[in-house]
Amino acid sequence: MQLQVLNSPFNQEQAELLNRLLPTLTESQKFWLSGYLAALQPNQVLGSAAPVQNTGKAQSKEVTILFGSQTGNAKGLAGKVGKTLENKGFQVTVSAMSDFKPNNLKKVQNLLVIVSTQGEGDPPDNALSLHEFLHSKRAPKLEGLQFSVLALGDTSYEFFCQTGKQFDTRLEELGGTRLYPRFDCDVDYDEPAAEWLEGVLGSLSESQIDSTPASISDAAPQTGESVFSRTNPFKAEVLANINLNGRGSNKETRHLEISLEGSGLTYEPGDSLGIYPKNDPALVDELLAVLKRNPEEPVTVNKQGELQSLREALISYFEITVLSKPLLEKVAQLSGNPELNELIASPEKLKEYVNGRDLLDIVRDFGPWGATAQEFVSILRKIPHRLYSIASSLAANPDEVHLTIGAVRYEAHDRERKGVCSIYAAERLEAGDTVQVFVQQNDNFKLPANPEAPIIMIGPGTGTAPFRSFMQEREETGASGKSWMFFGDQHFRTDFLYQTEWLKWIETGVLTKMEVAFSRDQAEKVYVQHRLLEHSKEIFAWLEEGAYLYICGDEKHMAHDVHNTLLDIIEKESGLSREKAAEYLAGLQQQKRYQRDVY
Repeated sequence: MQLQVLNSPFNQEQAELLNRLLPTLTESQKFWLSGYLAALQPNQVLGSAAPVQNTGKAQSKEVTILFGSQTGNAKGLAGKVGKTLENKGFQVTVSAMSDFKPNNLKKVQNLLVIVSTQGEGDPPDNALSLHEFLHSKRAPKLEGLQFSVLALGDTSYEFFCQTGKQFDTRLEELGGTRLYPRFDCDVDYDEPAAEWLEGVLGSLSESQIDSTPASISDAAPQTGESVFSRTNPFKAEVLANINLNGRGSNKETRHLEISLEGSGLTYEPGDSLGIYPKNDPALVDELLAVLKRNPEEPVTVNKQGELQSLREALISYFEITVLSKPLLEKVAQLSGNPELNELIASPEKLKEYVNGRDLLDIVRDFGPWGATAQEFVSILRKIPHRLYSIASSLAANPDEVHLTIGAVRYEAHDRERKGVCSIYAAERLEAGDTVQVFVQQNDNFKLPANPEAPIIMIGPGTGTAPFRSFMQEREETGASGKSWMFFGDQHFRTDFLYQTEWLKWIETGVLTKMEVAFSRDQAEKVYVQHRLLEHSKEIFAWLEEGAYLYICGDEKHMAHDVHNTLLDIIEKESGLSREKAAEYLAGLQQQKRYQRDVY
């Protein structure tokens, strides 16, 4: 945002100096500056970002770190932050929010919250109970609490870091004092997370404990861990790439088999594989043509000063297919286009515009402009990785990992649009090619520790992927627990993914029961939730026997509908009220007997 002379107390020269300085400052530098200015004018109120006043009270060396994590990022960060603090002499407790007794917050003096946001601004599943408790009348006063929040999110979503913002606001409302301001992180969160940790350490230490600079990278991998990770992906060879759908299907679902040989990477059923995709070269060429730029012009792509041609950088490094308000604000600064500023000023028009459009649309509608190639790429963020539920068991497929990826293609605003990673996999990855990957652990989606426990799996379409891994694992280990699979798609003839494998598991007894719902094979559409209702009595009996419930797939529609159907089943078969049925389901979630892998 540019400071304007007309609406500020600064003259032209001062405004220009500030406009050059402010975009170069880190969050820590802005925080320090705000404190410095506050010290100069002690009567001025700067709000929540003001530094914590030193009251002279001895700082406790005990720190509690609570994480809310759906895919594992917040959990991984919490562990690394905890190790770093321990190395600095602090006594640290790290816990998932779901495993922490909310009333114990009254006993905590130093609290760090690391939490992600799901879908439409929702908390992760393992943060739901604490989030609900804090926003209820049962929440205690927390006057003695010092806290700081690290929020993880994605700026391409409307409710960016919403859950972190809610925890931050609510802890203050309950009487807590910010130890350090909240940091809101985009998908490439390593640097801001390290900056947040440095600030937290500075506030915690206050000269009484080792205060030498530290970063999250100080927490080295455990002995035996692979050196490959999200920040250092493994270049894996593609072994096979097969279309699972039959001829005439409206869908294209790719089955990828990828070699992990030599990587040291391991995984468990329920984990995900991260892929760093590349943009469609044809889209990049079209963008360069509209920009009227030389494809071979060199640009710097990172802080290490690595140079790439503009074309290669747009293919391999920068995101060009997703629009967000922060990106459009940067484009507006770059272009100076008044119409774009008007669009940004209207939340409704902005939301409508970004839906289904990409960077090429922006350049066509509001450009081209006179920025240099380097200035242009400097406003873009790095291509984020995509996570896919692993569809194989490592025990059954040593040194391999399998994925099930649905190709995304659709028409919008008079152009064909393509999913970045799904079409990268469907159209441009062949056997023998390499792809950058890493394993993302997901402790929120795991088989029961007891191999005799019954499991109910609900996974239409590509949501079947983790359940294929469950069945391979149970077959390999000889688990004796009952299993029941609910699968759905459009047509039996063309869209029954992994049909022969499911039938084989039924035949051998690895899979006890299977229900299928093919929505387009009859006049009325039939979905998995309809099959669940048909078997409500038996499903409830399985739950009463201790069965574990699993859902994988689309969060906004399928998972929401299935959740409501489960409430219907519990209410009907138990005789409980709707409110008590919801408590029953929440209880299963607390016991880790209701787990979701949704996207």
